[in-house]
Amino acid sequence: MNVEPIGNKIFVEREEAQSVTEGGIHLPEKAKELPCRGEVLAVGPGQLMESGSRHILQIQKGNKVLFPSYAGTEVTLSGTLNTPGERKYLIMDEADVLCILR
Repeated sequence: MNVEPIGNKIFVEREEAQSVTEGGIHLPEKAKELPCRGEVLAVGPGQLMESGSRHILQIQKGNKVLFPSYAGTEVTLSGTLNTPGERKYLIMDEADVLCILR
């Protein structure tokens, strides 16, 4: 299945939550913090303006981004983008992204 966001939406795969702290302590599921970093897998064509033109997104496919922990809408898809099994992704507005990590 291919995913194509619309408007100014982006499709992000969130990084995995850490299960072990830097000190070597194993964390239970409830103690793990939601990661606020991810990789952009797809971007929409941009916001449609009143003039009929589109606002081009600053974020591009492949960018690593930083966003608030509870930003966007979490979706679970199976067989997405050549990845077998069910995986969780985020769909969010470009404005939800705080910065691009380089």
